[in-house]
Amino acid sequence: MASNDKIDIDIFKMIIQTIAQSKRLDEMTNQLAQLLVSALEIKGSTIFALNPQTDELEALTNFGLSIDYINKGPVMSYQSIGWSSKRKPVVVSDVTKTDLLQYPEDAKKEGIGAIINIPIIFHEKIIGALRLYHHDTWEISDRDIDSLNVISEILGMSLMHTRVLNALQIINDTINDVDPIWLNPDKHGSG
Repeated sequence: MASNDKIDIDIFKMIIQTIAQSKRLDEMTNQLAQLLVSALEIKGSTIFALNPQTDELEALTNFGLSIDYINKGPVMSYQSIGWSSKRKPVVVSDVTKTDLLQYPEDAKKEGIGAIINIPIIFHEKIIGALRLYHHDTWEISDRDIDSLNVISEILGMSLMHTRVLNALQIINDTINDVDPIWLNPDKHGSG
């Protein structure tokens, strides 16, 4: 591992275990955001899900960012960092030297020096983004970018898996709440 690599195998294992063992989406994304901030020694992290109806990136979780920055306004996918590059990470190593930010003044006011955007992809479709914020300018290693890509792919599978489980639970709860006579006539003494 090069000296500037931050994600070693132990951190990678912790991140993967967090994703794999969480049963609730909010719990998983909160823990993942905290782990990434700690492991990379950065300012903050946001995990976004794409709302296909509005083209807005909706925050599933934020960690390390102020309420003012979180509430700066809607994050529109078509104006967002890296959306034009589609499936590739975008590294903004210095926020003062880019035109890729939707809210550049808010980033500067927040004390953000650099931002990395990793798309979250599931079956060739972008379903969200993992965004990391650093206090200073940031020259992240290629190996850490590769690790973050793998993490975002696993995160994409986990997000879809969690959505399916939640939908199945709602269906199961609905079925269990319904006990019409015509489904079980013997139970209600008819016949």
